[in-house]
Amino acid sequence: MKLPKKYQNLTPPTPDAVWRNPLYFIGFGLGSGAMPFAPGTFGTLMAIPFYILIHFLPFYFYLFFVLCFVIASAWLCDYLSKKIQIHDHPGMCIDEFAGFFVTMIAAPFSFAWILYGFILFRVFDIWKPWPIRWLDKNVPGGIGMVLDDVVAGLFAMAIIQLTIIILRHT
Repeated sequence: MKLPKKYQNLTPPTPDAVWRNPLYFIGFGLGSGAMPFAPGTFGTLMAIPFYILIHFLPFYFYLFFVLCFVIASAWLCDYLSKKIQIHDHPGMCIDEFAGFFVTMIAAPFSFAWILYGFILFRVFDIWKPWPIRWLDKNVPGGIGMVLDDVVAGLFAMAIIQLTIIILRHT
């Protein structure tokens, strides 16, 4: 199937290894990063079922999981970007998983809160207000690839927590 012209060449080609090598498959968001447009959005959507599986963890275990996931994601992004010789390939969207998991720290569990978290995270990840844009442009390697998503997740998490406080006092 050929894509409409406006969607052609939006992203570098997805490495064939995504479908053969488990590390590439994971790094490219379980294949969601192979979408020819909006791979970060599709990557974040792919993170939702995994959030649903881990949301039940006690708070400190969830935080520990997220911290380990962020570290592992930074390593994987660094490793893969060196292998494919493209820094922060748009399809490499394991960092969106990390950012979404950060977004949902201490969030109530319901479809509405997941949707709210998804929208907030995507807005901050796409808009990249300061310092997110600065981190994206100035922090090298896998840490930089993941850190901007983590900070976008922190911004989204802060708004979720502020919303919870406002709703409790109305």
